[in-house]
Amino acid sequence: MKNKFLETGEHGYHPFRKFKIILSGLRFAVLYDFSVLYKIVISVLILIPVFIFNAWIDASLIILATGVMLSAEVFNTAIEAICDFMETRSNEKIRIIKDISAAAAGITIFVWIIVLCLEVIKVFRAF
Repeated sequence: MKNKFLETGEHGYHPFRKFKIILSGLRFAVLYDFSVLYKIVISVLILIPVFIFNAWIDASLIILATGVMLSAEVFNTAIEAICDFMETRSNEKIRIIKDISAAAAGITIFVWIIVLCLEVIKVFRAF
């Protein structure tokens, strides 16, 4: 795709190429980052009974919380990879950057867990 600011790259917007890149990044995250894989599996396992009970608002909330959490997790992984690429030795500033990135991911994981727990309680009450 052409970079309109640098005037480099190919002309034209290709949505299918963009979608292919998105899927490639998601595939990489799922295959090489176990924390992404198990969180997707847990969300899907909780989504199944929610869909069975036709709780569409609850399903939307789970999907939203999972999406935000996965985005934060992928950003955390990317930031850590960039930091490791830039500085291979131990560096206090890099450690702080990684800790802040992990804290951001941790906050979204905490919210995701709360949403999933509330939905599990609702599903058990429905039985």
